[in-house]
Amino acid sequence: ANGGTLFLDEIGDMSLSAQAKVLRALQEHKISRVGGEKEIEVNVRVLAATNKDLLKEIEDGNFRMDLYHRLNVINIHVPHLTERTDDIPVIAQNFLESICNDYGMPVKKINEGGMAALQALPWTGNVRELHNMIERLIILSDKVITENDVRAFANPGGGTNIGAATSTQIAGASGGSGMSSSFDSFNNFQDYKDHAEKEFIKFKLEKNNWNVSKTADEIDIQRSHLYSKIEKFGLKRADTP
Repeated sequence: ANGGTLFLDEIGDMSLSAQAKVLRALQEHKISRVGGEKEIEVNVRVLAATNKDLLKEIEDGNFRMDLYHRLNVINIHVPHLTERTDDIPVIAQNFLESICNDYGMPVKKINEGGMAALQALPWTGNVRELHNMIERLIILSDKVITENDVRAFANPGGGTNIGAATSTQIAGASGGSGMSSSFDSFNNFQDYKDHAEKEFIKFKLEKNNWNVSKTADEIDIQRSHLYSKIEKFGLKRADTP
């Protein structure tokens, strides 16, 4: 990061010992690698973000006042997502493109009704929740994400809720062959996502009699990417010993 910009996310959650190290680095412009003894000079621009009230954290003894003043040169307040719903289409489209690219699949679309439904959600988890929601919609929806998709998949674990469907309705809408009837079995969103993705791929492979090329074309991903998913989830044909 020397000569560049260092972004410290959720600085309000940093331990006091880590805060002391950051403060020292900012004051002396020097760092040392983990396990190393040699000090390295650095010159960086630091951006820090938090969703906590740092002044209250200082009062509670959870954040250093000297580090606060060191960082608080320019303070930019970013309103909650529900206070800037006009930004949701732009942010959602950015997530849509980046996540689809990560999955190696064509970029899906969100129609007007789907976008309006996204803008109507409370977003208690702010932008991170929107990111997870878009990823969930990419996995479980068809090529065009609709208002019905948003309503069906808006509440997998108690976050967003817009006329939330029951677990059974969500399972049916996904097209999967073995979706759980309850979300209680999932510890976190990653577990839920892996389960849904596995069942979706398994269903499509069985539908196409395990023709990998045909299945890859149907779900719009590269064949090599599908092979890696099959290996990741340990999927096998029913007649394979």
